[in-house]
Amino acid sequence: MMIRNKIRQGVRLGLALSVILPLTGCIWVDDTQDLQRYTREQQARPSGRIEPLPTFKPYESFVYEGSSLRDPFRPLVRNAPGRDDIAGDDAIKPNQDRPKEYLEEFSVDQLNMVGIITEPGGSTLWALIEDPNQEVHRVVAGNYLGNDHGEVTTINERGLELVEIISNGRGGWMKRPRSLTLEQQD
Repeated sequence: MMIRNKIRQGVRLGLALSVILPLTGCIWVDDTQDLQRYTREQQARPSGRIEPLPTFKPYESFVYEGSSLRDPFRPLVRNAPGRDDIAGDDAIKPNQDRPKEYLEEFSVDQLNMVGIITEPGGSTLWALIEDPNQEVHRVVAGNYLGNDHGEVTTINERGLELVEIISNGRGGWMKRPRSLTLEQQD
């Protein structure tokens, strides 16, 4: 009971103060001649010149369409000694008659390796690859992925290796090794 009374008294005091305090600033002044004189002086002054606002060029939007192209900061060919198949060969060419796999619709840069699984009681490793649609696909050595005819060669606990067949710029084809590493989970 005692606490309720103190709360009620506090609420009443707060309401009284919120009504009285704003009224303390309202003071009536009979002599306003000095204010009127100051106002006339300010209006009699010549007004200053205001500079016009600068004209702004309208924003022109730009849509970047090169996200599926090769990263210009990655080397086109890795310089690995003893790799004759990278230099270019007339016998190297992609199999155009082979039916395309689903993950060949995306660039390798758009794909993420998110895990590996093994066959129960077996030694076969499958890589779990996430596409840009956040769908996860199971990949085994021999599957293809990426836009450049990339064939998965090896899968291990840290990632997968693949060999892509790309144009050598002289009308022929060459092989390029690539790799996808397993993403680190936080």
